[in-house]
Amino acid sequence: MAKIILKGVEKRFGDNTVCDGIDLAVEEGQMVCLIGASGAGKSTLLRCINLLETIEDGEILLDGEDISLPGLNPQPVRRRIGMVFQSYNLFPHMTAAENVMLAPRRVYKKSRAALRPEITELFKRFGLADRMDHYPDQLSGGQQQRVAIVRALAMKPEVMLFDEITSALDPQLVGEVLDVLRLLKDSGMTMVLATHEMGFAREAADKVCFLKDGKVVEEGAPSALFDAPQHPDTQAFLARALK
Repeated sequence: MAKIILKGVEKRFGDNTVCDGIDLAVEEGQMVCLIGASGAGKSTLLRCINLLETIEDGEILLDGEDISLPGLNPQPVRRRIGMVFQSYNLFPHMTAAENVMLAPRRVYKKSRAALRPEITELFKRFGLADRMDHYPDQLSGGQQQRVAIVRALAMKPEVMLFDEITSALDPQLVGEVLDVLRLLKDSGMTMVLATHEMGFAREAADKVCFLKDGKVVEEGAPSALFDAPQHPDTQAFLARALK
């Protein structure tokens, strides 16, 4: 069974339908990249999976359990599904380590001393061991985004969602964040990414989904979708995006 299954997911804001009957399956350990123009529904779809938005229709299944049922407490689900946004959202008055330890301390009632060894290992793993006691304004944009990823991983999620996490970075810093995603993929993490990084999606994704007007227009292996797109909308988008 797939780790995440979306069946006919619909999300509207007033009269605006942002997700229009989306079907999607994400297998355990897969990296799925969502591509498409701004406004296609990629970010909203991720927010629906993480239960930050309530869907109007359809189902979202996590390990076969419908997590989109009305009235369901979202907090246990969010512990299992981590999410990283464009903005780093680090607390400026806390060090990188303190930012990362905040949620585990509150949710799992662990002390700083108990958390420090495992948090230190995470910082080492992603090349940030010498930045643990730095404040956000002492870090580059790429380092701050990596700290935001470490913060999400500190909750030990089963699935990670990434919403355009390189779009706010200077071009020279994008590579170091994409390297973190490669490490996560190698570790077997299940991931869904909304991204404009076409080269990365082609190289690293297991599946790519092209969205337009809230619909999955075409999906498939990167080699198939990028080299031989079947739908005219996909062809037009890639012709622009790959210039």
